Amino acid sequence: MKTRFVSRITLALCVAAASLGLISCEKKQVLKLYSWTYYTPTDVVKDFEKEFNCKVVVTEYDSNETMFNKLVNGGAKSFDIVVPSQDYVSIMIAKDMFQPIVQEKFTNRAKINPKVLEKITYDPEMKYAVPYYFGASGICVNKKKVTGSYDRSWNVFADSQFKNHASMMDDYREVIGDALIHLGYSACTKNDAELKEAINLIKNDWLPNIVKFDAEGFGKDFARGDLWLCQGYAEVIFGEVPEEEWDSTIDFWIPEEGGPSYLDSMCILKDSKNAELATEFINFIHRPENYAKFLDFFRFPCYVNLEAEQYMTEKPMYPAETMENCELKNDLGEYLEKYYAQWEKIRISN
Repeated sequence: MKTRFVSRITLALCVAAASLGLISCEKKQVLKLYSWTYYTPTDVVKDFEKEFNCKVVVTEYDSNETMFNKLVNGGAKSFDIVVPSQDYVSIMIAKDMFQPIVQEKFTNRAKINPKVLEKITYDPEMKYAVPYYFGASGICVNKKKVTGSYDRSWNVFADSQFKNHASMMDDYREVIGDALIHLGYSACTKNDAELKEAINLIKNDWLPNIVKFDAEGFGKDFARGDLWLCQGYAEVIFGEVPEEEWDSTIDFWIPEEGGPSYLDSMCILKDSKNAELATEFINFIHRPENYAKFLDFFRFPCYVNLEAEQYMTEKPMYPAETMENCELKNDLGEYLEKYYAQWEKIRISN
C-alpha cells in the first residue's frame, strides 16, 4: 500500500509540475545510431532532438568489418540505424538484416541525385538504403616540392620524379581498382586476364616509385613534406595542412578517367525498436538545409543531395563533378580472395 501511495503522490506532483511548465514527465524516445567515427555533425543531431523531443545516442565504428561483426554477433538489437558502405549494404540486404524504408514517410526522396541512384544497382529504389555520402579517393601533389609538369591520371605513380616520395593507400580494392580503371576496365572486374594486367602495371611501373602503402599517416607525411605524391582521401590531407596553405601546397584531383568510390547509406535494422523515428531522422538529414550543414562540417562536395548546395557556406575541397566517372567498389563475393592474394604479393615485394 505504501508503494502505491507514494507512486500516486509522485504522479500527482509530476502532473502538477508539468502543468506549470516546470518539468516534463513524458519519457523521451531514444534513437540509437551506429555510424562511422566523426560522421554525424553534433548540431544536426541536436536540432533533430529538439524538433522530435527525443534523444539520439551515437555509437561509432572505424570499419565496415567492425560494424558487421558487432551486428551479427548479437549487437543488431542494440541499434536503430546503421551506415554501411555499398558492398556491405548488398551483403546485409542478402542476409535480411534491414527493414524496408517507409517511402511515404521519406518525403525528401526526390532530393537524391538520380546519378547516384544509377550507381546503386544493389538497391536502386532505395527500398532499404538511403544514400548518405558518395566519395572517392584521389591524387595529391605537394606544389611546394614539385615544380615540373606531371600526368593527371593514375599513371602519375609511374613518374620517376616522385621516386621515394610517393605513397598509395594500404587498401587493395583502392590501388588495384585505380590500375584497373586506368587500363579501361571495371574496378570490380572478375576477369583473370584484366586483373593480371592491373597487377603487372602496379608491380612494374608504379611500385618502383612508391615508398610505402599507408592508409592512415599519409596526411601527416604530406604536410611535413616527406611525401610529394600520394593517393588518399582529401579530408585526410586537407585536415593536416593549415588552411591558409591549402592553395599554395595542395594540388588534389580525381582523374577524369574516374576511380574506385564508396557510398555510405543510412539503413534501418530489422530489429529496430524505433523504426518510425529512424525514418524521421533519415528524412531530416536530407532536408537540404540540414544536409548542407553536414557538407560544410567536412568541406565535402555536394553530390548526393543537390538542393543542399544553395545552403552551403564553405568551399568544398574538390568539385563534385570530378566524381562523375567514379565506380562503386561493389561486393565481389568469393572472387575477392583473388584480389587479396595478388595484393599480398605486391606488399611483400614493396
